[in-house]
Amino acid sequence: MIDTIGTDIPEGEERLRLDIEDGIGVLTLCRPLQLNGWSWESTRQLGLMADRIRFDDRIRAVLLRAEGRAFCAGIDVTAPGGAITGRSPAERTRNYYEGIRWVHERFADFAALPQPIVAAVQGYCLGFGFELALMADIRIAADDAVFALPEAQLGVAVDAGGDLRIAREAGAGWAKLLALTGRRIDTATAERLHLVQLAVPAPELEQYARATVTEIAANAPLAVQAIKRDIDAFADAGLAAALDRTAMSAAVTLTSQDAREGYAAKAARRAPKFDGA
Repeated sequence: MIDTIGTDIPEGEERLRLDIEDGIGVLTLCRPLQLNGWSWESTRQLGLMADRIRFDDRIRAVLLRAEGRAFCAGIDVTAPGGAITGRSPAERTRNYYEGIRWVHERFADFAALPQPIVAAVQGYCLGFGFELALMADIRIAADDAVFALPEAQLGVAVDAGGDLRIAREAGAGWAKLLALTGRRIDTATAERLHLVQLAVPAPELEQYARATVTEIAANAPLAVQAIKRDIDAFADAGLAAALDRTAMSAAVTLTSQDAREGYAAKAARRAPKFDGA
C-alpha cells in the first residue's frame, strides 16, 4: 500500500515527495530535469517533510532517493531568491549567516529523525547533494555515482557541514583533501573512505536500498531508535559548535568578491582569478 503525504507545498513546486510504503517513508527528490538542484525552497520543504515523518507512527525507517540520472548536482543557480541582499556588506553577511544557520537547523531536524535514514545515491552527488546524503545514517551508492564538495572552486566555504561529516567518517586529512581541492571521487573511493557503506551496480540500486530499509523497519522500533540516538550522541560530539563556525565562514565567503568571481567564471566556463578579497 502506498500513501502519498500532502503538504502546504503548491502543486508543481515540489522539490521532494513523501510516500509511505509498508512502514517505510520514501522521500524522493523529484526534479530530475534540474538534476534535483538544491535551493532555499528545497531546504524549506525538507524541514516540512522531517516534521511529517517524525510524528508518523507508520514510518519506521526512511528511504532517501532521487528521480533521474542524478541524486543532486548541487545548488540550483536558476532558482528564484538565491542571492541574499543587505543595505551594507555587514548586513548582507549577517543575513547570509542567519540563512545558513536556518539551513543547518532544517538539515539537523532531518538528520535527527528518530527513524533511521538510508540514502540511495546515483549519478552526480555534488555540493549540497553530497551534504544531504551525509545526513543519512546509511548510504548505498550505485557504481556510477560521483561525489564532490566543489565550493572552494567557486570561492566559498562548505556551507552545510559536509566537510565536518567527512572528517567524522573518513578523517580530517581526507576532509581537507576533498574540500580544499573540490576533487571528485567515484563510488569505489567513497566506499573505501567509509562515506558509502555499500556499492552496488546501478540497475540494482533501488532493490538493495529498499531491502536494507525494509530490514531495518522490521526490527523493534524502540530499540532501533535508541541505537541511532546513542551512536549519534557519540559521533556528533562537538558538531554543534563547529557548525556555527561553518555558518560564519560561509557567510563571509558568500559575500566576498572571490565568490562573485567564482560564479561568474563558472557561468562563462573560464578559470577563475581569485585575489582573496
